[in-house]
Formats: sequence, C-alpha cells, structure tokens
Amino acid sequence: MNSIDIDVFSCEQMNELGVKLAANLPNGSVVALLGDLGAGKTTLVRGVAKGLHIDEVVQSPTFNIMKLYLKGDRPLIHIDAYRLADLDTDIGLDEYIGYETGLTMIEWPLFIEKLLPVNTLFIEITITGETSRHLHIYSKDESLLEVVK
Repeated sequence: MNSIDIDVFSCEQMNELGVKLAANLPNGSVVALLGDLGAGKTTLVRGVAKGLHIDEVVQSPTFNIMKLYLKGDRPLIHIDAYRLADLDTDIGLDEYIGYETGLTMIEWPLFIEKLLPVNTLFIEITITGETSRHLHIYSKDESLLEVVK
C-alpha cells in the first residue's frame, strides 16, 4: 500500500488540507479518518466543508452517527462510527458510503471496516504537539494519494 506523510502545525493548515481534498477528490471518494480524540479529524472535515462551500456548522456527528450536508458544491456525508463499535445490525450506512456525487468522511472507520471500499483514502492523525499533527496518508489507489501531494 502506498503512503505519504505530512506534518501540519496549526488548525489553519489542517483546514487547508481539507479544502485541497474537497477540490481534488473525485465524486464517490471515501476518506477514513483515524486518530485519538482531539487529533483533528473533525477539523479536517470542516476544511472539506469549506472547500465545498458548505456554510453550515460542521460538528462531529457522534450522537447522530451521520450528518448530510447538501447545500454546497456537492454533497458531504460525515459519519462518526464511534458508537457503532458493538452494533451488529445493518443501519443502512452502506447506502451513503461512497455516495456517487459527493464525498464521504468517516471518523472511527475501523468500527465499520467491512463497509469501506477497497479504494478508501486513510488519513491517520497523530498528535505531536499542542497544535501540530503528523498525518500518515495511505490508500491502495495511488491516484488518491496524488490529490494530497
């Protein structure tokens, strides 16, 4: 699996990366966000929303599980799978993951790993300081890595 590593030093840089993803990822892309609480997963999703010209406030959908943003350049599906860890029931998320005309961002994706498509873009965020983060980005689809470079 191919990968690249990026260091960001502020929320603004994390947002800029999100804007870049929004501008360059093809429709139907799935981005799996891994990292501890407070690592910056939702911050990155906010950057994607900004890049898609979504004016709504983006918050982690922990208690809702999924939030759809339809009032932008294209749909943004934001999933937080944290509360699905012990759920053994099909709740229909597969209909939204890889939504053909939008982007799907998934926090805590390992809880729904069987639903992730083969060409998922994984972004593993590690806290390295108060505002600095190390991002390890990997995918089986090399073209998705090109978007981040």
